[in-house]
Amino acid sequence: MEPSLQPALFDPGSRYLNRELSWLDFDARVLALAEDPGLPLLERVKFLAIYSQNLDEFFQIRVSGLLEQLEAGVGASTPEGMTPGEQVVAIETRVRDLQSRVDRVFVDELTPSLDKAGIRIVSWDQVDETERTALSARFHDQIFPVLTPLSVDPAHPFPYVSSLSLNLAAIVRDPMTGVRRFARVKVPPLLPRFLELEDGERFVPVDQVIAAHLDVLFPGMEIVTHHPFRVTRDADVEVEEDEAEDLLAAIEDVLQRRRRGANPVRLEVDGTMTAEARALLMRELELEERDVYVTAGLIDLSGLWSIVGLDRPDLKEEPWKPITQPRLNALDEAPDLFRVLRQGDVLVHHPYDSFSTSVEAFVGQAALDPAVLAIKQSLYRTSADSPIIRALISAAEAGKQVVALVELKARFDEQANITWARALEQAGVHVVYGVVGLKTHAKTCLIVRREAEGIRRYAHIGTGNYNPSTARLYEDLGLLTADHAIGADLTDLFNLLTGYSRQREYRKLLVAPVSLRQRIHELILREAAQRDGTITLKLNSLADPDMIDALYQASQAGTRVDLIVRGICCLRPGVPGLSDDIRVRSVVGRFLEHSRIFRFGSHDRGHDYYFGSADLMPRNLDRRVEALTPVSDPHLTARLDEILEVNLSDDVLAWELGPEGTWSKIATERGVNTHQRLIEIAGERSRGER
Repeated sequence: MEPSLQPALFDPGSRYLNRELSWLDFDARVLALAEDPGLPLLERVKFLAIYSQNLDEFFQIRVSGLLEQLEAGVGASTPEGMTPGEQVVAIETRVRDLQSRVDRVFVDELTPSLDKAGIRIVSWDQVDETERTALSARFHDQIFPVLTPLSVDPAHPFPYVSSLSLNLAAIVRDPMTGVRRFARVKVPPLLPRFLELEDGERFVPVDQVIAAHLDVLFPGMEIVTHHPFRVTRDADVEVEEDEAEDLLAAIEDVLQRRRRGANPVRLEVDGTMTAEARALLMRELELEERDVYVTAGLIDLSGLWSIVGLDRPDLKEEPWKPITQPRLNALDEAPDLFRVLRQGDVLVHHPYDSFSTSVEAFVGQAALDPAVLAIKQSLYRTSADSPIIRALISAAEAGKQVVALVELKARFDEQANITWARALEQAGVHVVYGVVGLKTHAKTCLIVRREAEGIRRYAHIGTGNYNPSTARLYEDLGLLTADHAIGADLTDLFNLLTGYSRQREYRKLLVAPVSLRQRIHELILREAAQRDGTITLKLNSLADPDMIDALYQASQAGTRVDLIVRGICCLRPGVPGLSDDIRVRSVVGRFLEHSRIFRFGSHDRGHDYYFGSADLMPRNLDRRVEALTPVSDPHLTARLDEILEVNLSDDVLAWELGPEGTWSKIATERGVNTHQRLIEIAGERSRGER
């Protein structure tokens, strides 16, 4: 019987936190890692680069959407009651506060620390004449030929400035007429962000080398001023699938529009830019003062990845080499994964367990096995040199039935996915793009094999992309199984994705947008009806109002709710009378927490476990194809418990969300570091100590 409780009696401002500000809170937690003096120096630099990239995406997607709403006169409020205008103002205030922290950590802490460690980012003015001569030669040989100065005058309109490109704004004066003109020089993105000097210790920003040679680009003119700047444009361009006869062509059109037609949403400048140059840029880009962000350090700190990539192991975390999951570990030769799975399910936990010796080996063995009849796989994001793609191509060339669901609408990976789709099609793979109106976000692979007993299906269901690069950095789970019901469910799911189907029921899997929302809601309310109800959820994001209200209802019934939410969280924990029994924490560190785990039940009654691709957000529950798999094997559920309990015990990487909506770092007492502890556990498991 459901408890009769009413979280809706609390006003929206008390019940929900703003999604956009919660995103910025996550960025702030990443920035805090760059500020942490206890981390190796280049790890801190890495987190500053990650922060910069995260903020770029935030402006491209979220801020651009709000500005479009403002321009269209949309006044609708978010669940917590903020209008688009109020959100834009709050975001501006928050980002400027974060920018001051970025300037402080980069200029006052990281740059001097790098200098002491023998990595010096120096300006043109700090190099001697001999070094300037060498840099000038490099400029003339390698840089000057690819530069295109663009002036602005009655015959030359203001040039299009591509999103996230680094540029120089120059004011030049004709000494004969005294006329001043504006000119823009784009720094080609294929150039290195920093030019290394001969000593191997000092690095000069490439824009400064170009700026020192503007007289070569504008011969006979006086260079009055020059300043770096960068523009961020709207990247949230959607395709109208109902009107697109050819989805691949439609996505290519979207990419073209993103490159050429998107509106500017942010202008980044440094503190030296003159009022004249700044006003001109604002006027030509049609931006307001609120859209201009001034930095005291370098513009575009994502360029610091080249510094992070230096061969300085003394300034980095000790690298972790993933282990082969013990049941997949054969000392003499590659194990027969199908034989292993017939003996029981295998759970892999990346990056602690190797992706290459589990998931890649699973698909690779299927491609070579003459008994395998078909391989069906969903591909959301993958790497530039993917062994899985190569395996699918080999399988198709060997005459197997191979189906690849390539999600063309995976934002910022559209072009890569178009390239893979065409390569797969040329090899004879049946390439499909999913269901109209829905993104396919599920991470699934189905293998059909002829065996002595008949046809048997093997499956992989995961929380992460089939991407070996991110598998070394993202924390994810995968289930390898020969379970008949799961195999049948995946058969039905792929038939839905590749053909026409109104499949509404699945045997074991929870599938969005069909059954996932309803079943998770039922499980939450089931726990609310129990005396010993407990709920533990590990998510990337929690933003769905109905799910949040159900968790409030459970809390009011006395259910213990533990939430481990890496990123966006719109739930307010610890509000008296609303969410007294809800705790929210976030773990942020060297690996990106990416798995989604759902645990319902108690020690006495037992637990229900699920994991998969879905977060509790409206888009995941209603507008994407997602899949969660149940886990029932006691050995595997024990590992899920282990992962959850380590996360809940962390007091090194963990942050806690308070009822007022602010995150605070959990005080370190026991020294439990989730990532380090799980590395230790993986090592113990590989040595047979667990």
